Amino acid sequence: MRNLLRIRPKRRNARPPDSAPGAAYRSASYLPLRPWQVRGRRFATRRRGLDPAEVAAFLDRVAGDLAAAYAEVARSREETARIKGALREWRSRQAPSMRDLAGRP
Repeated sequence: MRNLLRIRPKRRNARPPDSAPGAAYRSASYLPLRPWQVRGRRFATRRRGLDPAEVAAFLDRVAGDLAAAYAEVARSREETARIKGALREWRSRQAPSMRDLAGRP
């Protein structure tokens, strides 16, 4: 009974229960940035603040790099799926049939 009533402290950096195994841990408040979010980000200007043109150029550059990274991840996933399919097909051709295992003609 004592064990049932004991409050267990939460583990820090524990994977949320709904995340897939092998997926990177991210807190629920963190969402990956999308290129449109970077391009649309605005900063408050202050006296002697940032040059708006320079900030906009930098954000466009970062957004472009981010878009390229997302495109590469998508291409990599497609290639992975293609390779997995080819491997499955090759394994099925290489696996002995039930007749071969039974020794029947």
